[in-house]
Amino acid sequence: MFVGKNPRELRSLGGESDSSSRQLARYIGEAARAFSTDLSPLLLFRPDRYLRGGDHTSFNQYGFAAVRFTEYREDYHHQHQNVRTENGIEYGDLTKFVNFDYVANVARLNAATLAALASAPAPPQNVHLLTRELENDSTMTWDKSPRASGYEVLWRATASPDWEHAKDVGNVTRVTLPISKDNVIFALRGVDGEGHRSLPVTPMPER
Repeated sequence: MFVGKNPRELRSLGGESDSSSRQLARYIGEAARAFSTDLSPLLLFRPDRYLRGGDHTSFNQYGFAAVRFTEYREDYHHQHQNVRTENGIEYGDLTKFVNFDYVANVARLNAATLAALASAPAPPQNVHLLTRELENDSTMTWDKSPRASGYEVLWRATASPDWEHAKDVGNVTRVTLPISKDNVIFALRGVDGEGHRSLPVTPMPER
């Protein structure tokens, strides 16, 4: 589900890159760095590749967060081909063409991400960014999340794909930061006593 309830609101908030799926993709990137999985995922902010789609698409269409892993540069002799040999070239998705070290690393990254999500508190709910006044400070409010012992506010430049800053704001449900909401994208995540972090939630404007 994207930030914003309709396309007009989505455009006004600049929320095209802040769906739950995009937040999950960023979370996977953090897990790769935290657990040293020998993979450095490159996040591509589009639904899928041209002329085809992955299994995650159906989940996205029903509002579930979903991402797919794929090789950065695919070999089209072995992708979407019937098994055959033509002009001395073998076509098809055969076992001998599988890079099992790569597949194992993807499996490790999936496991690391699932472990991180399972250990984390639930994402905070009813996260709002107050927009009643013209001011350079930014105030966020939210409801307490089960198992969270504190919260972190994240932000990034509007042109940045990844979160650039994180601030521990303690076990509160309201915070005001001396940062203009006009210039950054904010999010909030819950943190438990052992440092496990929830998926980030981008706030909805509240007037």
